[in-house]
Amino acid sequence: MTRPLRRPGLARWLADSNDVTQMFLAAGQIPDLINMAGGLPDPETWPVSDLSRLATRAITEHSGEALAYGPIEGLAGLRDAIAARFSAPGLRLGRENVLITTGGMQALDLIGKVLIDQGGLIAAQSPAYLGALDAWKPRSPTYRPMRVEAADFDPAAALRDAQFGYVVPNFSNPTGRLVGVEDRRAFVAAAEATGTWLVEDDPYGTLYYDGAPLPRMLTLSGRDEPVYDGPIIYLGTLSKELAPGFRIGWVIAAPDMIRALVSAKQGSDMCTSGLCQRIAQDAFAAGLTERILPQVLGLYRSRRDALCAAMSRHLDGLFSWEIPTGGMFVWATALNPALDTDVLLREALAHKVCVTPSSVFDPEGRDRRSIRINFTLNAPGKLEEGARRLAQATRAALGAA
Repeated sequence: MTRPLRRPGLARWLADSNDVTQMFLAAGQIPDLINMAGGLPDPETWPVSDLSRLATRAITEHSGEALAYGPIEGLAGLRDAIAARFSAPGLRLGRENVLITTGGMQALDLIGKVLIDQGGLIAAQSPAYLGALDAWKPRSPTYRPMRVEAADFDPAAALRDAQFGYVVPNFSNPTGRLVGVEDRRAFVAAAEATGTWLVEDDPYGTLYYDGAPLPRMLTLSGRDEPVYDGPIIYLGTLSKELAPGFRIGWVIAAPDMIRALVSAKQGSDMCTSGLCQRIAQDAFAAGLTERILPQVLGLYRSRRDALCAAMSRHLDGLFSWEIPTGGMFVWATALNPALDTDVLLREALAHKVCVTPSSVFDPEGRDRRSIRINFTLNAPGKLEEGARRLAQATRAALGAA
């Protein structure tokens, strides 16, 4: 009997993964689990009745745009709306500066396709967003960590010779930190001086709970040109300010960068859902995102306060943390260096609570001292119980260390 031929192996990059990510993604199957691991909006914030009306209108009145294949770049009306929304004094944006993507994750994937050579160097704000690391993993890049909060941080030195820089300036995922205005100006100056593209990923830019929003690096890089042609590649999404299921994101950049990303998108999904784009366009026109924002901010601000208060009651003496001024996360660092937060994750799941360990935000997986805790999904009572369970799990993990 002839034996079947051996099939070729899978791509090598698939072997470079970790079971921690799989573990916390599968944790949702545990009964009575309190999930504080993901970056999940609360469904309570979704304007369901408004979206239902907009969906009906999109299908009945704009079926050609909503139901057919659409342009790779995105619907012209939505691109115009986003260009108008982000234009500012000194920053002139047109349709040619905007690409619609299938969520923010596709934008990250497309950037990897057009900017990363195999094994190329990325200068990334550290710790770095897990989704970006996953999107770029097939190209096996190397990373230069950018610790923006360090007193001796030099953005020009960090960006020099990198294929691009990557920053989440508004309430970074995972740390929740806010990059200050002067650091933003320094990043823009460094990108211009070195000629390095600088990706400004901004999924949390509307979620300011304390104080007025800071200017985007995109805005600071404007030079009052007829059409923006600067070094910033700005990424946005509707996932946090409307609903994540739309999978509507966008890139704002110089026209030549948009053209390169369009070429990459053509071989990815050809076009983003026309129905979702049309709903988003009409939502912008109706001012829906602005109308629901105060309710969203009020809800999330109260949950941030509830989590931090619960952490003070249950985790004081075990972790240190700062109260974030926006975003979706608290970053907590173990006071005892013996605590391995990969081990803590397993213990936490046994106590029916889930948080995200710091190793998945480190390209080398070496940082095992911190955890990311989400506060937007759960009501205050669950946040209280989650903090209590986490304290029990931490003491158990330290006892076994």
